[in-house]
Amino acid sequence: MKRLLLLLLCAVPVQAQPYDLVIQNGKIVDGSGNPWFHGDVAVRGNKIVALGQIPPGIFKRTIDAKGLVVAPGFIDIHAHSEHHLIEDGAALSKITQGVTTEVFGENNSPGPYLGKLKPPGVRVKDETVTWKTLGEYFDLADKRGFATNVASFVGLGTVWQCVMGDSHARPSAAQLGEMKKLVADAMKQGAAGVSTMLAMPPGSLAHADELVELCKVAAAHGGIFVVHIRNEGTDVLAALKEVIEIARKAGIQLEILHIKIADQKLWGKMNEVVDLVNKARQAGVNVQANLYPYTRGHNNLASIIPPWAHEGGKALMLQRLKKDRERLRREIKDGIPGWYNHYTAVGGDWARMLLTGTSGYGGLTMDRVLAERSKGKANPDLFEEFLDFLGEQEGSVPAIFEHHAEKDMRLAMQQPWCGIGSDGYAHALEGPLRRGHPHPRSFGTFPRVLGLYVRELGLITLEEAVRKMTSLNAQKIGAHDRGLLRVGFAADITIFDPQRVIDRSTFTQPFQLSEGIEYVVVNGVLAIDQGKATGAQPGVSLRRGSAVSQKGS
Repeated sequence: MKRLLLLLLCAVPVQAQPYDLVIQNGKIVDGSGNPWFHGDVAVRGNKIVALGQIPPGIFKRTIDAKGLVVAPGFIDIHAHSEHHLIEDGAALSKITQGVTTEVFGENNSPGPYLGKLKPPGVRVKDETVTWKTLGEYFDLADKRGFATNVASFVGLGTVWQCVMGDSHARPSAAQLGEMKKLVADAMKQGAAGVSTMLAMPPGSLAHADELVELCKVAAAHGGIFVVHIRNEGTDVLAALKEVIEIARKAGIQLEILHIKIADQKLWGKMNEVVDLVNKARQAGVNVQANLYPYTRGHNNLASIIPPWAHEGGKALMLQRLKKDRERLRREIKDGIPGWYNHYTAVGGDWARMLLTGTSGYGGLTMDRVLAERSKGKANPDLFEEFLDFLGEQEGSVPAIFEHHAEKDMRLAMQQPWCGIGSDGYAHALEGPLRRGHPHPRSFGTFPRVLGLYVRELGLITLEEAVRKMTSLNAQKIGAHDRGLLRVGFAADITIFDPQRVIDRSTFTQPFQLSEGIEYVVVNGVLAIDQGKATGAQPGVSLRRGSAVSQKGS
């Protein structure tokens, strides 16, 4: 009799077992780009286990999504929250946008910190949290728990500094071999590819042939090449051709970070950028890109200083700010061939530089800072004031530059190969992560696309916008069980009101959460419930090439 009962229990179909969560009556936009349909989604553990019309049953929790859009969780393909999440894993400014996965790595990455590069130390209450490798960072993420999942590329700037330190010397064959080994190790630990920022040192020090060799290592492990190109301004086409050729030679998929034309001299020429990418794709090079939906970018006033002045690290740069002023003045105003100059990109207009960070000047434009410093001075020299100010701030002042055009950004957004990424950080409304004067993209990127560019302007369809935030980005990081609403896929789900969703963060008042994101599910756990953060931190590390994490099942 007991044996018969056991056989009967085993024969119960899986759909007859209780569901942990059922989302009913939603407008399902599944992430594929296909047209929406009405239906239900059922979750058990950390997986989607049923989709379509789900009959009545035993449900631990139901959500009536009538009038709401049910979509895969948004994947922020370009984020910088690796240290922020160690400080505060709540990821408030991101989870309230519907983001369920953050992807790190540009010039720097959360590992490796070996050789000549010292490991970071993130102070959290009474402890200092540290790690050395990307794998160790992933272990920390799984142990501490974040509200979002995390993935990462390995930053070639980080790798370069491990081997070369702050030197601007050319690497020897042996040193390049050390870098290749570091990349291989990071790929084995789960990196999604290699990334670099070629506009400033140390990334700008790498020659194309060296990048090819490093990219070949990532390609052998199934990774992609992610790049902030050398020049987003007057030499943008040449810079794009360089990285396309690197990708072709290395046999690797290319991802262009925050694609734009960031110099007013070339505004209106995004069609030439699009044509270049399309021709490369037609020739067999898998070129893709991402962007943030704003026409101002975040960098540092130190980016106005030419590359040679950064050699040897901050201490030597500060000395050069004092002793090499005439050369600095000349090269900042006139530029250097091949160098992307943020000063000339904004037409030499200090009013188009908005200071952020914790300098005490956050929220002021640089022209106001210079005017304040020049009060009472006869014939003040603004360049002298700028160099003095930068030196007083220890060579680092985060700033937002108004350097690209809305028309160009919209054309790029419409391209099928262009996804969405914030280039932002996970901030909070209080506590340690309410600091500085951040770019509003940290709070509003994804709702801004849905509210402004989909609903109000009709620039792209709802289905296409969701695809750009989900499956398109999932493919890039090798997260083949995410980015789509599919049976068997991870239960990362965002539910929003298509009539209300919008960003509220602005350049002058950035600490404002987006609206209209009603529910967010991460690995089957509600992180946003009826528009409010639950405090749950069910995120896991997404390591390329690894088995899907079973945390929460």
